[in-house]
Amino acid sequence: MIVIAGDSIVSALGFTADDNYLSVKSGASGVKRYEGLYGVPEPFMASLINQEALDAKFAALNPPHGEEYSPLERTAILSASDAILQAGVNAAHPRTVFIFSSTKGNIEYLDANISDERLYLWRSAQRIASFFGNANTPVVVSNACISGAYALLTARREILSGRYDCAVVTGADRLSKFIVSGFQSFKALSGKICKPFDAARDGLNLGEAAATIVLQRRQEATKGDILLEDGAVRNDANHISGPSRTGEGLYLALSRIMRGRDSADIAFVNAHGTATPYNDEMESIALHRAGLDAVPVNGLKACFGHTLGAAGVLESIISARALQEGVILPTQGFEQSGTTCPLAVTCAILPTEKSYFIKILSGFGGCNAALLFKKA
Repeated sequence: MIVIAGDSIVSALGFTADDNYLSVKSGASGVKRYEGLYGVPEPFMASLINQEALDAKFAALNPPHGEEYSPLERTAILSASDAILQAGVNAAHPRTVFIFSSTKGNIEYLDANISDERLYLWRSAQRIASFFGNANTPVVVSNACISGAYALLTARREILSGRYDCAVVTGADRLSKFIVSGFQSFKALSGKICKPFDAARDGLNLGEAAATIVLQRRQEATKGDILLEDGAVRNDANHISGPSRTGEGLYLALSRIMRGRDSADIAFVNAHGTATPYNDEMESIALHRAGLDAVPVNGLKACFGHTLGAAGVLESIISARALQEGVILPTQGFEQSGTTCPLAVTCAILPTEKSYFIKILSGFGGCNAALLFKKA
């Protein structure tokens, strides 16, 4: 069985998974309004990491003298360090693999007219793994917004194949002029804290974060352990940026992980929930088609913003913490249903005794992912 042995989150809401989970439970949001940042002419709402605090925490790790790590790499290393410490694994062991999930990497270097290997995701992945003395070639997963979920599924497959006993999965993205102006060009950003699945939703918030899950093969699980039970990725090739109007790809991914399972066993679905008109509509249709529309649904984008390549890992951690505690978290910003297929979107913390949750994501190019987690 594949167990979450350690986890960590670095975001605007804190520098550990505990800090972030407690902040979400308390109703906090890291999303704020920014004006003039990155030289972007229009104000925007985003969740940004406190760089001064991050740099101080990174310095406490005693990085190698003379090595220059980018803000993205420092964020990822800080997150991975905490998760590895929790898991108590040997990060340098040849049976441990590092998997790095990111949609943009060090793309801010383009804004500074820097063009060298620091722009490449493989280089950042290599530097992160090398920080911990791991000599294996790291795996890079970059598949739009499903990258974090795909990285976790890749890790599960690598362990089940027998090649590795442990995988350190880190998803990370930082914001820049390129990213913010790109989403502004889509007219996809909301001028307020976003409202997933709500009738008044008008766009997403962006966020930056690094999140790490250490997955480990174990013969037996301890009561309360969270297992990555299954997962699927499907691409419906609908459009370069627009989701399918029928939810085809996500429906197929959900059908795969629900094969032979009853929706009554699912405590909740943690949705992608970007609060854009088309994404939330598509998710509602896919969940309805998969027979999951009566299962409680929540979204975390009003807490963290859309953290891109970190989202699948970050939101899986928060959801796993909730399942361990036996609760279903609310969806901040949701007030009135605004999708064609109504969902059981949560508005308050609810108790649950069920043992499974589903994490779903969708992204540009028609990619879709669904993960199934189980509490031992």
